[in-house]
Amino acid sequence: MSFLQKVDKQHLPRHIAIIMDGNGRWAKEKGEDRLFGHFHGVESVRNIVEGAAEIGIECLTLYAFSTENWDRPQDEVNGLMALLVDTIKKEVPTLNKNNIRLNVIGDISMLPAHAQKQLNEALAETAVNTGLNLVMALSYSSRWEIIEAVKNMALEVKSGNLLPGQIDQTVFQQYLSTKNFPDPELMIRTSGEYRISNFLLYQLAYAELYFTPTLWPDFRKENLYEAIVNYQARERRFGKTGEQVKNNQNQV
Repeated sequence: MSFLQKVDKQHLPRHIAIIMDGNGRWAKEKGEDRLFGHFHGVESVRNIVEGAAEIGIECLTLYAFSTENWDRPQDEVNGLMALLVDTIKKEVPTLNKNNIRLNVIGDISMLPAHAQKQLNEALAETAVNTGLNLVMALSYSSRWEIIEAVKNMALEVKSGNLLPGQIDQTVFQQYLSTKNFPDPELMIRTSGEYRISNFLLYQLAYAELYFTPTLWPDFRKENLYEAIVNYQARERRFGKTGEQVKNNQNQV
């Protein structure tokens, strides 16, 4: 039986977040440069986005480029930016065909002007789609996001539009990049690394974490479904006891 057949489509995570790791190692194993791995990683993105949309996932966030990635060798950064622009241009028709809406979180002002232009055009062209929300985390880091949220709240307090006593979790979340999406319930990281790497630190508070040794260019739909099956086998307690969770389930 395939993992797809084992997936309970009545209890899917609404939001899956993925740290796409291992492109460089995958390329090195094949005697190629890192950009070769990034190029083949795009195939995995296409496959996983399609798989998530097919089974009815509401939101999929992919960690594509962190603020720390700007410190990589310039040739690699330039190559990644060129790949980003080319990929966005090619994928918009497919996104529209599959009713997928593209979203982006991160400090987009750091991207080259031509990349910003291509990205903004893609956001506008897919804005009316009502299916899967595909969120690309570009030039993103969670610490940057949290600091920006605090700065913006401070400005609101200074202007008198927000009182310090009004700030609670609900208000704080409205200042985050992900304010329009539910928090991830499942976070997947490929390549065998066991770190969150400055990714959605606030939003992952109650997410189930799934780590796989599979390198990103080898990650496909069946790997995604395996992660979902693993998620569905876990008991999500949110601070309660197992007995409390079972009693609540029996009352539903």
